[in-house]
Amino acid sequence: MLTGIYPGTFDPITRGHTDVIARSIRLVDRIIVAVALNPGKEPLFDLADRVELAKIATQDLAGVEVEPFEGLLVEYVKNRGAQAIIRGLRAVSDFEHEFQMALLNRKLDSNLETLFLMASEEYSYLTSSMVKEVASLGGPLHDFLHPEVAQRLTARLHAFRP
Repeated sequence: MLTGIYPGTFDPITRGHTDVIARSIRLVDRIIVAVALNPGKEPLFDLADRVELAKIATQDLAGVEVEPFEGLLVEYVKNRGAQAIIRGLRAVSDFEHEFQMALLNRKLDSNLETLFLMASEEYSYLTSSMVKEVASLGGPLHDFLHPEVAQRLTARLHAFRP
């Protein structure tokens, strides 16, 4: 069974993320969405919430599991028995960073492969940061997020307002 790990902060998980997940499941038998602790990014949602939202957003996708993770990605991949890291690319700037990370990961574990999937055109501009900004300004979220994720994001942002 081929297993791919799709790591990220997912703060929150967007339709761009779920598009990459849905397309990558055609390449491997199982995808583990590895929601990273990543405190350096100061996420809006805590780890448990991000895991829950990722489960909600991927609930209709067969072969997908969602788990929290922290630590070195190559160790996590080994511990889960995976063969590949899945990464989505939106632009050339993404490639440069992801290429360096893939080479570093391969240096740490020469058996590990990284699969790059280009973002679908309709999501090539989409980032979690942009979605949070649209939400904070009261914009529509239906094209960017699963409805329940959108509802939770809106509620979270309103909780921070005076």
